[in-house]
Amino acid sequence: MESGGSSGGGGVARRSPGTLGRHLARRLVQVGVRDVFAVPGDFNLTLLDHLITEPELNLVGCCNELNAGYAADGYARARGVGACAVTFTVGGLSVINAIAGSYSENLPVICIVGGPNSNDYGTNRILHHTIGLADFSQERRCFQTVTCCQAVVNNLDDAHEMIDTAISTALKESKPVYISISCNLTGIPHPTFAIEPVPYFLAPKVSNQLGLEAAVEATAEFLNRAVKPVLVAGAKLRASRTQMAFVELADACGYPIAIMPSAKGMVPEHHPRFIGTYWGAVSTNFCGEIVESADAYLFAGPIFNDYSSVGYSLLIKKEKAVIAQPNRVTIANGPSFGWVFMADFLTALSRKLKKNTTALENYRRIYVPPSMPLRRENDEPLRDMLNGETTVIAETGDSWFNCQKLRLPENCGYEFQMQYGSIGWSVGATLGYAQAAKERRVLAFIGDGSFQVTAQDVSTMIRHGQRSIIFLINNGGYTIEVEIHDGPYNVIKNWNYTGLVDAINNSEGKMLDLQGEFVTTPVDVGTEEDLEEAIAKATGEKKDCLCFIEVIVHKDDTSKELLEWGSRVSAANSRPPNPQ
Repeated sequence: MESGGSSGGGGVARRSPGTLGRHLARRLVQVGVRDVFAVPGDFNLTLLDHLITEPELNLVGCCNELNAGYAADGYARARGVGACAVTFTVGGLSVINAIAGSYSENLPVICIVGGPNSNDYGTNRILHHTIGLADFSQERRCFQTVTCCQAVVNNLDDAHEMIDTAISTALKESKPVYISISCNLTGIPHPTFAIEPVPYFLAPKVSNQLGLEAAVEATAEFLNRAVKPVLVAGAKLRASRTQMAFVELADACGYPIAIMPSAKGMVPEHHPRFIGTYWGAVSTNFCGEIVESADAYLFAGPIFNDYSSVGYSLLIKKEKAVIAQPNRVTIANGPSFGWVFMADFLTALSRKLKKNTTALENYRRIYVPPSMPLRRENDEPLRDMLNGETTVIAETGDSWFNCQKLRLPENCGYEFQMQYGSIGWSVGATLGYAQAAKERRVLAFIGDGSFQVTAQDVSTMIRHGQRSIIFLINNGGYTIEVEIHDGPYNVIKNWNYTGLVDAINNSEGKMLDLQGEFVTTPVDVGTEEDLEEAIAKATGEKKDCLCFIEVIVHKDDTSKELLEWGSRVSAANSRPPNPQ
């Protein structure tokens, strides 16, 4: 089995030990997994033995299951597929929050659980790590709603088919899957594993041809009669693998390109027709005006939720919109065409649209370059860090809004989890992404509240020699929650963060930890100099180290976008019940 839907050729390759554990390990390697993020437990120990025996597979031990799942999520973002391995129920139900996040972000993560001895199924025995019932199905039932396939392997006859089906389903659906394997089966030979199977073919998804032609004709007619149409990219470009097709469409038609916030990094921002992030009232400068004043817009792979719509306040009209989802196209208030895949649709549409640069010209007419940052006259040190060999990871919070303003250079990556918005995600995701893309340097922007949830796996970053730069934004609590609804529960205990990370390092790994104070209000010029000095060290003499830079800001020193967004989300949350 190979990632991306290609087949592996014909013939039998070579002999293998013929065990279930060996088969699973080879399958992971064949689809592109090179690292499995794991937490040991008695039910998965023998399985881990087989994973570490595979020469092309590396086991990354994490501090807890939640972080292992977050790491697999980050790994899948960089490599296209990720995997984690935990123990039954106590591990499975701990990792499930991370798996739910991967489901919401359309990421193929293979969640492997070491399950009970096969002899215990169907008996009246009560096992440890369960809730005290003889029914062992609780974990699988919990995973049913956050995975696209569940396989409970408790006999060898069906193991081959169940594992292969689960892994291939993850790749086809671009969603997580759950595989539970009885702890006593992994080392037993079986005829189905005696000779390594030929990687099987993942059939590509092909659009209904008549539906595709009708969707393209109707869309072309709709957009070609518009005066100032625009294109807007959404987060589902990744799952449908249509980033390139989207850019080719923009090149063909001349429309300006905007992105929804969760699509940042999926469209090249150095493109001459890129106009910024469309996020309603908190859009980047002049982008919102152009999108909302357009008389037609094509949204490719959008997710409209209360966060991306800023509390349902977008000024987007359905009658002006073409919505292209991964397998469906809907045109205004008119027809909806199913089984039309976005890659086919965008490619065919690019041959039908007339060139129209009106909206782009309007943008250039009204655009005013941003003024210089406060107290800065030279190049901004943070922007200077970004290049084609870096990736930005932004944690839930004000980092969403501040990092959204970064203009990404060519090939610079960008990741954040907007749909699920689980605080603490970024620590594990940084670990996983950096492990998958060793040629890149990850710049992670993490709030102090989020960091306290998952801080332990900085240890794993150091252990594996990673060289990410973590900016710890210390503003004394959950500032994003403050701007939605304030209360004493949003204030947290302040830690000595650099001292904590130094203790985790324990003088064993290469690490730079710096504490600086940096505020955006025009007070105390020296604080910006401290930050610039820290960045210079992180990108210079310490470029091969994990760097941890604490940035202390006032609790009320937030972006204006967060203030606007928070008030609108608060209003949406506090709507009274509809009258009965």
